[in-house]
Amino acid sequence: MEVKAITRNVRISARKARPLARRVQGLTLPEALRVAEFSTLKAGRFLAQTLRSAAANASHNYNLDPESMTVTKAVFDEGARLRRYWCGARGSAKPIQKKLSHVTVVLENK
Repeated sequence: MEVKAITRNVRISARKARPLARRVQGLTLPEALRVAEFSTLKAGRFLAQTLRSAAANASHNYNLDPESMTVTKAVFDEGARLRRYWCGARGSAKPIQKKLSHVTVVLENK
């Protein structure tokens, strides 16, 4: 049985968050939560939130024990971009793109 949780429009670049997502794949849920919560990266907070959401989905929607589940997929996909401008020399505008991400976590019962 697969359980899925998605967090959309997280204010982090997907490129900076992907190494942490790769590190969590294949671990059991308690181990993955420990890795995400104690990570010094900003992505750890968002990944832990999504892992907790997937655990809640498993226990409330499917009556599964989240402690016995493993993380089969953890992905940071690129989302939309907030486009802003910074003032430049001689009245020109310098574009700034603030990147957003979507976090997807899939848990599977052993």
